[in-house]
Amino acid sequence: MTGAGEWLRTAREERWGILTDLAFAVVWVTLVEVVAYFLEPPTWVYYMLMLAGIVAYFGFVWNVELAIRQQDR
Repeated sequence: MTGAGEWLRTAREERWGILTDLAFAVVWVTLVEVVAYFLEPPTWVYYMLMLAGIVAYFGFVWNVELAIRQQDR
């Protein structure tokens, strides 16, 4: 088990990644809620949209990493 000091150091090093993850999650859930509010889809569609957020997140992260690699070249 790691100590609190090591946990804090890791959190400080990865703070932008954590904030990006949080921002993506908040935006995605907000968009799904807005769509569900106005279109009133069946419950299973709502859950599929939430699950699609996982795929969208990894696509977003992959594209950001590609852009950073291309910029570093």
